[in-house]
Amino acid sequence: MRKNTPPGTPVPLQVLLADDDIDDRSVFETVLKELPMATLLETVGDGEELMIYLSENSGNLPDVLFLDLNMPKKKGSECLAEIKGNAKLKRLPVIMYSTAVYDDIADRLYNNGAHYYFRKTDMVRIQNLLHHVLSLLVENNFARPPRDKFVLALAVE
Repeated sequence: MRKNTPPGTPVPLQVLLADDDIDDRSVFETVLKELPMATLLETVGDGEELMIYLSENSGNLPDVLFLDLNMPKKKGSECLAEIKGNAKLKRLPVIMYSTAVYDDIADRLYNNGAHYYFRKTDMVRIQNLLHHVLSLLVENNFARPPRDKFVLALAVE
């Protein structure tokens, strides 16, 4: 998570992406590079790999985790529950995303501690959503929003 740095020193956001779809990871990486903010991206290919990564790096967590809801081996919702139930990991901001957004799932994800939830869409909208969510996180010092601001796909599209 973010370290204290001297004022005026740009610090890249450490971003971790967990997604089993190689094309989605590629789009995410491309879009992230085009944002007007410095970022460093790490990726993992499934939920089991994510939990191993977080366990091995619990002393040096990323600033934010983007977590695909539907993955093999271990679903994103299972990973979220494990992360938020772990004292070393629970402060990690988790942004959930999926090909579809449903209110009942959004309620469950919010209640389990996710910061935001949005729908996978085309590159332009993904770029706008990523810029929006990363800006919100930084501006709000990584605080969780109220439930009515949780689903970004509805607010931004």
